[in-house]
Amino acid sequence: MTASPGGKVLDERRTLWIVLLLNAAIAAGFFATGLIGDSSALIANGVDNLSDTAVYGLSLAALSHGRTWKTRAAMASGVMLLLFAGGILLDVGRRYVQGSDPIGPTMMVMSAIAGVVNYICLRLLQRIKKPDVNLRAATTFSFNDFISNGGILIAGALVLWLGTNWPDLLVGLATALIAIKGGIEILRDARAETKTNAETTR
Repeated sequence: MTASPGGKVLDERRTLWIVLLLNAAIAAGFFATGLIGDSSALIANGVDNLSDTAVYGLSLAALSHGRTWKTRAAMASGVMLLLFAGGILLDVGRRYVQGSDPIGPTMMVMSAIAGVVNYICLRLLQRIKKPDVNLRAATTFSFNDFISNGGILIAGALVLWLGTNWPDLLVGLATALIAIKGGIEILRDARAETKTNAETTR
């Protein structure tokens, strides 16, 4: 028995609200521990999760609009991700020049907590059947977050072991590069969807 379109939208809305609230909480945790632990990687992921929260908000709004609006929301998500990446690259460069003293255990504990939360978000989004371009963008964000969390965990262990900041800076840089890749993929998907929509309406 297939779910009605209205029921599908309700399920999608409920899922997006859950991942939005979880990402907002994790972003706050990343910012707090990033400032306490002097970690570029933690702050980078805090900005990432905050931008994700905004994207999930766009995705929620897109559920009650047509295909064109959804595609534009996805494109906004892609641009937002690219802007976020630029900000992280600037922060990494600043810390490289001025120096930093990240705290390894703080990085490891926060990344482990965030990894569990982001895995839950990813699984929730993957349960949505036949996701539109906007929901695919949301899934890309959660996947990127999950990968970044693993990088922070490794970097925290290296910082603790080696007593240097370069693993933290390296993960901050990697997070930015993953964000650039994800942003480009979202924009490509949105353009392909726009082309499909234009051909359908002919």
